[in-house]
Amino acid sequence: MSDLGFQVHAAWVVAKKNAMVYYLKPPVFTFGLIFPFFFYLAFAAGHRAPPEALAPGIVAMALFFTASAVGPLVTPWERQARTYERLVTSPASLLAVLAGDVLAGAAFGVVLVLFPLVLVGLLTDAYIAAPMPLALGIGEGALAFAALGVLLAAPATEGPSQVMMLSNLVRLPLIFVSGVFVPLDEMPGWGQWLAPFSPLSYAADLIRMGFGEPGYWSPTTDALSLIAFAVVFVSLARMLHQRTRNGAL
Repeated sequence: MSDLGFQVHAAWVVAKKNAMVYYLKPPVFTFGLIFPFFFYLAFAAGHRAPPEALAPGIVAMALFFTASAVGPLVTPWERQARTYERLVTSPASLLAVLAGDVLAGAAFGVVLVLFPLVLVGLLTDAYIAAPMPLALGIGEGALAFAALGVLLAAPATEGPSQVMMLSNLVRLPLIFVSGVFVPLDEMPGWGQWLAPFSPLSYAADLIRMGFGEPGYWSPTTDALSLIAFAVVFVSLARMLHQRTRNGAL
């Protein structure tokens, strides 16, 4: 097996290990689905928009939370269990390990977002008008959000609570400037200026197009931006992990 083939296989093994050890737990499923649902409804309660108008926002919120929820905690849990050192000193490269973390988080997000998709289809008049933008928004959005979770796990700490504080400090502002609650073209000027810095803005834009609503950007701009965010997040995570390892030597 070539080195590239070995690293791809290693990333797949890491992804399966994360899925079995960290993701397939009832509390994780509950948090990933219920929290974004009620978080969005708490905001929507004061608005008179029809139920189908809430569908894109609920789907985007569920994807964002599920894909980025567990990733920040994997590395601290590994450090607590003293398995992190064995993982990073194995033949698998650091990039392969991070790629496995991203794949697990992205797959978790894609699978769980199917539940709100089905619910909004059954309970509202919302329907999928453009499958391709919707698929791009969910698939690429899951990768970008999972990569963000991996980046948030990079600080050298064994305390999950510290990572969760950092995670919420980063994720909540990204939500409020993303156009999930208010369409981007209806946001104030400062909001429209900040929106491009949130990967959720582009995923939500594609998901809105998938439900037949007009997009703020073009599908190509949204798709390329999500890929760029994923690459930047993984690159930064790799750099921070390497710096932590070098400092520990």
